[in-house]
Amino acid sequence: MNTKRMLGAVALALFACQALAQAYPAKPVTWIVPFAAGGPTDALARSIAERVGREIGQPIIIENAPGAGGTVGAAKAARATPDGYTMLVGHMGYMGAAPALYKKLAYDPVADFAPVFRFPDTPLVLMVRNEHPAKDIQALVAFGKANPDKLFISNAGMGSSSHLIAALMATAVGMKVTLVPYKGAGPALVDVIGGQVDGMLDQTNTALPQIKESKVRALAVTSRVRLPQLKDVPTLAETVLPNFEASTWYGIYAPKGTPPAVLARVEVAYLKVMEDRDYTGKMAAQAIQLLATEQYKGVALGQHTAAEVARWKDVAAKARITLD
Repeated sequence: MNTKRMLGAVALALFACQALAQAYPAKPVTWIVPFAAGGPTDALARSIAERVGREIGQPIIIENAPGAGGTVGAAKAARATPDGYTMLVGHMGYMGAAPALYKKLAYDPVADFAPVFRFPDTPLVLMVRNEHPAKDIQALVAFGKANPDKLFISNAGMGSSSHLIAALMATAVGMKVTLVPYKGAGPALVDVIGGQVDGMLDQTNTALPQIKESKVRALAVTSRVRLPQLKDVPTLAETVLPNFEASTWYGIYAPKGTPPAVLARVEVAYLKVMEDRDYTGKMAAQAIQLLATEQYKGVALGQHTAAEVARWKDVAAKARITLD
């Protein structure tokens, strides 16, 4: 191919990409949330989807596809047509830890997806039912050690952040707990409030309202420092687990092969949403941890995903966490 033809081909390709970006989206977009409605992942995804939808000019529909700690929904998203109309709301469990936990996984978090953008991170709160005898985290650990298999901790599903972090915490402090999986954080928290289980680790955006209404009792937070919203609640690091810190991270992923122009269109829309100080202020009020702008971008999410997959292989081996 001569130089003129080559330049012409490049120009044509650029024009096609620009045309695609301008035409997209021509219909509603679906985001798959691999957990039940009402939980923290669902709540945060809906909030962001509403605003990104306004920016791109089409509604974003949330499709809840719970099962197997989020891996069912992730596998469904990986098989979707790579046209930008189906994307995945991914998080640390099924996009970071899953390859270390499942011997047979129907997707590869790195190879089968194109990262679009990252959400802010969300720390977790360790809560117990109001009637539980443990009044602080030290007492809960003592109870767990003295009463093997009598401490029941619910979670959003095997492989969810509420499951993984609870397992890590229990292993690190040397207490035996029974981890009870649900099809989402919403129903798991309902049973804590109702007294069917002893407690759970839940993300701040859904836990804070229940704590403020005294429906549950907060014992500790997983953040590095105390949260302004829960000034009297200590961190795990300052009480029973020195240097412990954990938060749930999220991101939007598209099936591999989705046109770069489409990915860029959605990323730009999201970055504009995150420039809204009123909106990000509301996030901060829920103890959601805001990030630097560069960390929100798709390239940063891709790097973070790969690093988390590698990190969890080491963590899962040390904590002896396996799911099949």
